[in-house]
Amino acid sequence: MTKRIIHHPVLDQIDDTDTVSFTFDNKKYKALRDEPIAAALLANGIRTLRNHEETGTPRGIYCNIGHCFECRVTVDGKQGVRACLTPIQEGMDVTSGEKLLTSVRDWRANNE
Repeated sequence: MTKRIIHHPVLDQIDDTDTVSFTFDNKKYKALRDEPIAAALLANGIRTLRNHEETGTPRGIYCNIGHCFECRVTVDGKQGVRACLTPIQEGMDVTSGEKLLTSVRDWRANNE
């Protein structure tokens, strides 16, 4: 059972019949077509999208407008995709937990 607002006082009724299937960490889920990956995961009860590169602490949705980069996931093999800005599509393979590159910090450390 998903946790999603279907009737909203401002947005009105949301069509919950147009769904797609996707996987997150090798488990199959359903989502509303074109909703952000972050919203699809949250509606399916998933709050942890990745782990911090250095501390291993869980990370999830924070700003939900693309500024903070906390919701980075891997989509169809492409690392660092912001789940809050990326529309879900049929058959997407979304994964979490991989160590993502920290190229800016690493470049500074090696060039100072």
